[in-house]
Amino acid sequence: MSNVCEDHIFSSLFKAHSKTVFNYIYYKFGNAEKANDAVQEAFVKLWENCAKVSPEKAKSYVYTVANNLYLNVIKAEKVRLKYANAVDDHSSNLSPEFLMEEKQYREKLENALNELPENQRTTFLLNRIDGKKYAEIAEMEGVSIKAIEKRMHLALKSLREQIDGI
Repeated sequence: MSNVCEDHIFSSLFKAHSKTVFNYIYYKFGNAEKANDAVQEAFVKLWENCAKVSPEKAKSYVYTVANNLYLNVIKAEKVRLKYANAVDDHSSNLSPEFLMEEKQYREKLENALNELPENQRTTFLLNRIDGKKYAEIAEMEGVSIKAIEKRMHLALKSLREQIDGI
């Protein structure tokens, strides 16, 4: 029987899930360093408990541990989500008006996303940025697909009210 303690299995689990776990926590924290720490710590815990966690349960184990680490940090500090407003280098040939409008739109979007409850923001970003299906998000969050559909509906409704053209 395969075991998480085997290097190749642990390694394949890390390769398969570390990026998504990182994004999941990043969307909640808005801080890449903390998200990275949470991912590293979650996989360290998986390794420490490798004999107790079956390969089938490893994915949800890592999400749960990373999420709990997130919740512990959130208790200690309130963090607001920040987005990189980097504009591509090749945008210099775009009109100043366009760049100004784009900047205003990004700010509107960032503000609107910051106004969303954390669970709606996370659901929205996992779906729209990472392309995760509702079932995957439901599994990560430990809720039903119906709950994810409702979060997404409320997030979109709220964003539409605040921003034209979404």
